[in-house]
Amino acid sequence: MKRENPEDQDSAWQKIVDNYGERAELEAVDVTPVAPAPEPMEDEEPDGHHELSSLFDDDVDGFVPERPPPIPVPPPDRLLAWLGVFGSPTVLLVFLVLGLDLPSLASWILIGGFVFGFCYLVFKMPRSPRDPWDDGAVV
Repeated sequence: MKRENPEDQDSAWQKIVDNYGERAELEAVDVTPVAPAPEPMEDEEPDGHHELSSLFDDDVDGFVPERPPPIPVPPPDRLLAWLGVFGSPTVLLVFLVLGLDLPSLASWILIGGFVFGFCYLVFKMPRSPRDPWDDGAVV
């Protein structure tokens, strides 16, 4: 690592102090003027919604994105396990917050559903290690 000469640093700081408060001179940049936004018509709301929609009109460049794929649905066994993991504590919390009494058998079933769902999901996890260079991205 190259260290600067203290005298060079002192002179650089002195230049900064000497020029403090003066306006910097910048090179002229050629700027093309932008067309003004269209005025809203009398029957339109002045909220600017029409103006923004005309600025981002997809028909201008002809690009139409493809429809996204449908949301994947897990297999029924894993869906039931996820419902046990998230649904059981939610039901117990709602009953606790509302101050309602839940029968003890129902409480034990909800607790067992949580434990069973969690254990089932851990058991179904892949056992083989992942490729270290696989970040999960799909191109």
